[in-house]
Amino acid sequence: MHQPSPSTATRVVLLVGTQKGLFRVTSDRNRETWRMDGPLIAGYEILHAWLDPRDPRRGYAAAKHLVWGAHVYRTDDAGATWSPTAAPPSHPSGTFDSALNAIWYLAPGNTAAPQTLYAGIDPAGLFVSHDRGDAWQAVEGLNHHPTRRTWEPAKGGFSLHSIHALPTRPRRLFAAVSAGGAFRSDDDGHHWTPINRGVRAEHLPQAAPETGHNIHRLVVHPRNPERLYRQCYNGVYRSDDAGDTWTEITAGLPSDFGYAAVTEADDPDVLYVVPIDSNHLRTTVDGRLRVYRTGDGGRTWAELTHGLPQDHAYVSVLRDAMDVDDLPECGVYMGTSSGHLFISRDRGGSWRLLEGFLPRILSVKAAVIPEEALA
Repeated sequence: MHQPSPSTATRVVLLVGTQKGLFRVTSDRNRETWRMDGPLIAGYEILHAWLDPRDPRRGYAAAKHLVWGAHVYRTDDAGATWSPTAAPPSHPSGTFDSALNAIWYLAPGNTAAPQTLYAGIDPAGLFVSHDRGDAWQAVEGLNHHPTRRTWEPAKGGFSLHSIHALPTRPRRLFAAVSAGGAFRSDDDGHHWTPINRGVRAEHLPQAAPETGHNIHRLVVHPRNPERLYRQCYNGVYRSDDAGDTWTEITAGLPSDFGYAAVTEADDPDVLYVVPIDSNHLRTTVDGRLRVYRTGDGGRTWAELTHGLPQDHAYVSVLRDAMDVDDLPECGVYMGTSSGHLFISRDRGGSWRLLEGFLPRILSVKAAVIPEEALA
């Protein structure tokens, strides 16, 4: 994300996607007093929503309704109002069991292509739009990858997520499939290489399969695109070579299962995760809501609990329900399956409950934008 000049008045904006709509939460850069607006796009599940780093007045939201189906919504006033785009991405009729169950993930294209947008859907598929989401084209090199026969739905659906386009490598793309694994393209999406070497897949019969992994989250560091992290069904991993090889960094965590993972823009060695008990509960380990942070690429972990419930807190933090801002003292933001929104102004050292009665939180995304961009 582009950091505004220190001389520019800025606002921090959180877009919080829930099971019943989108909420916009705003503050100044001190992050002490907050205002919440919403629900916006009321009645829809908002699986992913963000303001565009290429133009913060613009933003996109992936919405799903039980009756009216899945849609992409767009804003031109930094999230104050939203309207649906012309048509959602979908597979051609008859290609798979369903053309479109849900839109799981939206991602901006490169800075040089301000109209480009990527979408990941269920059944797993990657799509690109060059007109801000009004028309979509399938990325066939991934959607019909030779390994697709090894992909299968995970417990939460059959989703393509964690899409990354890199400003420093304009033709490189990353994407992840649950369950299918992580993939990289070095030619603008025409061909894709599985990048799962060294990752455990204990739910599969092979010891080291090329694909089929249940990856929950793929993180690409914005300023060091060789540094990747992944939170999987079996472990947390780091790559120092753009995914060609992986090193497991689970040691020091109370579980090898989880969903959320985020890194700080200024330091590729920093990662935040929320361990989850991988048995049938799928909630926090021992009923304690704990965030873990590493500052050395996963060699050691610090437990961050000050201000978080540590007794009978049986909640989850989903894949896209944690984020950071890029202010000098990094803010960390986290939403739970119980509708609790927590914030930290000091890199997770202490936490504050900002809202406690929201619907189930599906996504949280932070942006630091010029004050004049906020309607």
